[in-house]
Amino acid sequence: MTILNSPDLFPHFLLPFSTFQLKPTSHSHQTSVTSFKTPGPLDNSSRKVKIAAETRPTHLESPDFRETHLTHLLHRSCKSGKFNESLYFLECMVSKGYKPDLILCTKLIKGFFNSRNPERAVRVLEILESHGEPDVFAYNALISGFCKSNRIESANQVLNRMRDRGFSPDIVTYNIMIGSLCSRGKLGLALKVFDQLHKDNVNPTVITYTILIEATVFEGGIVEAMKLFDEMLERGLHPDIYTHNAIIRGLCREGMVDRAFVFIRSLPEKGCELDVISYNMLLRALLNRGKWGDGEKLVAEMYSRGCEPNVATHSILICSLCREGKIGDAIKILQLMMERGLTPDAYSYDPLISALCREGRLDLAFEFFDFMVSTGRLPGIVNYNTILSALCKNGSADQAMEIFKKLGEIGCPPDASSYNTMFSALWGNGDRARALGMVSEMINKGIDPDEITYNSLVSCLCRDGMVEEAIGLVGDMEGSGFRPSVITYNIVLLGFCKAHRIDDAIGVLADMVGKGCRPNETTYVLLIEGIGFAGWWHEAMELANSLFAMQVISKDSFERLNKTFCSVGVCKEVHQTGNET
Repeated sequence: MTILNSPDLFPHFLLPFSTFQLKPTSHSHQTSVTSFKTPGPLDNSSRKVKIAAETRPTHLESPDFRETHLTHLLHRSCKSGKFNESLYFLECMVSKGYKPDLILCTKLIKGFFNSRNPERAVRVLEILESHGEPDVFAYNALISGFCKSNRIESANQVLNRMRDRGFSPDIVTYNIMIGSLCSRGKLGLALKVFDQLHKDNVNPTVITYTILIEATVFEGGIVEAMKLFDEMLERGLHPDIYTHNAIIRGLCREGMVDRAFVFIRSLPEKGCELDVISYNMLLRALLNRGKWGDGEKLVAEMYSRGCEPNVATHSILICSLCREGKIGDAIKILQLMMERGLTPDAYSYDPLISALCREGRLDLAFEFFDFMVSTGRLPGIVNYNTILSALCKNGSADQAMEIFKKLGEIGCPPDASSYNTMFSALWGNGDRARALGMVSEMINKGIDPDEITYNSLVSCLCRDGMVEEAIGLVGDMEGSGFRPSVITYNIVLLGFCKAHRIDDAIGVLADMVGKGCRPNETTYVLLIEGIGFAGWWHEAMELANSLFAMQVISKDSFERLNKTFCSVGVCKEVHQTGNET
């Protein structure tokens, strides 16, 4: 018996465990003698025993064996998630002249990104480039990893590196880039990549168009989305249910429910049947407008077409009932879905908990929360966020903070919404240091700030008179790829108005229009009030009358402004101008 224990094949920390018993084979070999002492059966004397053993077959020392063995170790460590160990084995292989396995290296690249170690993922690709033959899949894995990490510039660098080495990006590469940009609200950049796709003679697929249509619905509107849909049809591509659902979502989102129904009625003749997601979007649109009768008919149609309502369908009903204050009916729907064998999720319970919190019935909300746990449904972060928000609004920020600190321990780590809630509560209580600490902690944990995070920060700064800092933050927001919304601009405009800096407020209005953000009624009302409170009441009244005549502000807003002017003794003039309109 011989022992194989080669430092060439094993890391030093594995040597104590790297002994293998080898069986003799019929291959060429040579005899060796191993001596050891065996105690005698009758006394303490010992004797030497010579054992003829066959050494390891010579083929085990061949490069083929070592390469296979290292590949096996690499595969095993990669499969068990020990990516640093995998990289060690990979380095060992290439240092001895062995060619790295392409598939395993691609898996390793993905593994390093999943464990948030992009630098080592890049190192794996470098090894592939210098010692092996990378393919488009390996580059795509790296591009995808950088895109998911919101490192778009790094993804672009890999794309250029890929081209420099003679690899042409395929449709998967482009879909990764376009999808990543769209998911981060960068539709403009995504469309530029789409143009490059055409220049590279790569044919877009249904997936490509669906990604762009979904993003355009939210950023450009349904009209622009329909242009992409028509272009897709002109190319001879056949939209699938995901594409159709994106169009339905866009129509419903912009209040075109009737048009959405016309659209869906045309689908069966095109060989496309509605799924439960399609029906759920239509149901939500109807109930949001209080059309319960039409909603009832739609649910009946679902059943008649063999489309069973799912958890989301029931959750929509629960949410709509809670919004109308019908908590008892909402609870009945919850009971009904459980009787039907459906398991309510976080979005089923959350409207009920939210409704109870809004009514100030926190004790009952907590009881419902406990009931949710007792039925075997662990609360999700959406449920905890509802509780945190309710406690903060009720003045119990300390109690909310206690729950917040325990979220990670119970396997439900806080998300951006959790941090936004706690930040606003702490700032509102005057604890700026802890509030800003929340933002730092959020970023350090790899949680990307969202639009609400930025708006909350801007609002807090403006509320405390730090308008210049708020303007700087809006610039950072744009630099991070977030397009300031009308809400963002209104917050800043209000900040300037409160500081009686009307010229700057008008500048904000001009800036938002220049950047394609349409002012809403609130924008104009804030500006009118700001001009008035800065001492220019007559100018404010003239502007109010002009905007009311142009139907930019509603009658309710005009009457409220009228009362505001009356409080400073100038209502007579407002009435006179209002009657003239």
